[in-house]
Amino acid sequence: MEMDFTHHQSAHCENGVASNLLKHQGIDISEPMVFGIGSGLFFFYFPLLKVNHAPAISYRPMPGLIFNRTAKRLGIKVKRTKFSSPKSAQEALEQNLSNNIPTGLQVGVYNLTYFPDEYRFHFNAHNLVVYGKEGDTFLISDPVMEKVTTLTEKELEKVRFAKGALAPKGQMYYPTYIPTDLHWESAIKKAIKSTCRDMLAPVPMVGIKAMKRLANDIRKWPNKKGTKVANHYLAQLVRMQEEIGTGGGGFRFIYAAFLQEAAKKINNEALIPLSKELTNVGDQWRDFAVNASRVYKNRSNQTDVYNALADELVGIANQEEAFYKKLRKAI
Repeated sequence: MEMDFTHHQSAHCENGVASNLLKHQGIDISEPMVFGIGSGLFFFYFPLLKVNHAPAISYRPMPGLIFNRTAKRLGIKVKRTKFSSPKSAQEALEQNLSNNIPTGLQVGVYNLTYFPDEYRFHFNAHNLVVYGKEGDTFLISDPVMEKVTTLTEKELEKVRFAKGALAPKGQMYYPTYIPTDLHWESAIKKAIKSTCRDMLAPVPMVGIKAMKRLANDIRKWPNKKGTKVANHYLAQLVRMQEEIGTGGGGFRFIYAAFLQEAAKKINNEALIPLSKELTNVGDQWRDFAVNASRVYKNRSNQTDVYNALADELVGIANQEEAFYKKLRKAI
């Protein structure tokens, strides 16, 4: 079983899977447009919840929300299913393939055999597309890979039923209904308003408030937790920002590309300079990641490094706060 499915590489897995599945249905939608309409730009910091023995930090919403929001705002229907057993999960997937339905899966990264060793760690919110099967081998379109690849039945079962936080439970998803008329302008405006609302929320777990709370905690980590733990926390922060399929800068570059594309789509030139402004903020996030990595690799020549990093993060947060206020007015 193999269908005519076109693989497109992307910076982030969920955006890429959504874009590829919708393109297969005849919708010309880019990865940045999926991310933007899905209100993918986010920031979450909750120190009481630990992931890989470090405080939970995320630059995006929960897995599945980006595609679900994109679909809902464009009037597309998506079916999602989780399974209690590997057998029923495989049967459902093979039924889809026999019906020529390319299918998105949420999987664990650690046992993805085609990933380089340095990228294989315990993270259960990766996404890929299965578009066929030859013998006992499934044909895989993983959007973060340059080319299509494969997994055996056993290998796919292992990643579909990975254990731990965000366990995928065999989850699969695919579009079931595409409207004839997509309302791009209303979807884009609603999405931008939602992103601004989230990032300017008056609570310490999300958005700008969470960034400033994180900056304050970075100052405390060395004395409260010890240098070794503090550096592990910094490494986790950088990994989530730069390595978990973000395209770098905590998704800021992808959202800037969305704003540039949206400006043309809804004829709003005010979004063009804001796109450039966010690109500049993304550059500063990358500088922050470089400086943080120097600290946890013991290569920094700065004194009082943790306070310096915290000051840098507060500066970024202040710029982003001003940016979202301007973006809210522009839309």
